[in-house]
Amino acid sequence: MSEESRVVLMDRAQESLRDHFLGWQCRLRQFAMRDRGGRPSEGMRPWVTPDGRGESLGRIVVLLNRQQPAEITAQFRHIYRRTQDPLLRLEDGMQILQGTFYQKSRSFADAITALFGPGSEAAARLVHLGKARLDFQEGRQSYRLPCRVGLLAETEPFWQATYWHNVLFNPNLPGKIEILAFLPDWAHARAEPPVETG
Repeated sequence: MSEESRVVLMDRAQESLRDHFLGWQCRLRQFAMRDRGGRPSEGMRPWVTPDGRGESLGRIVVLLNRQQPAEITAQFRHIYRRTQDPLLRLEDGMQILQGTFYQKSRSFADAITALFGPGSEAAARLVHLGKARLDFQEGRQSYRLPCRVGLLAETEPFWQATYWHNVLFNPNLPGKIEILAFLPDWAHARAEPPVETG
């Protein structure tokens, strides 16, 4: 057993790391929405390694979810359904995301979601193993998050939030998509540089 795997963070350190990560992600997403036209930056596309070992499957784009996603999901669904014009849908969705959406990192859950295409071998492998490691990095900041992985049902709020967010950016999503949830194990997560316990 490696030294790293024996280290377990205490509750206050776990909370500090989680809050630091969510604040960092919100800042990256604010910048992406306001200055990059919504295009995900490197820090929004972690490397995913099944079971936390072996070779990475590559990068995936992940989504942060509000703790209470029903309201924003309803807004995105309304935007999508009120017009057939994909540019208008995108503009209206971006207006929400460029505003105050990412200003309060504490309003976000630490359940990270990602959308996969129909019959995705990567998704099937991740679900089968039930755990993975997400490695985030942008600039000098990085995070290594061991996670439990689960397949979301279409009726679940985070599935709905992820779908309606993604369909605004890609109106040609295929049918039978799969949405996975990654639940970080903050007790074994790491940041570089390390996060000070507040």
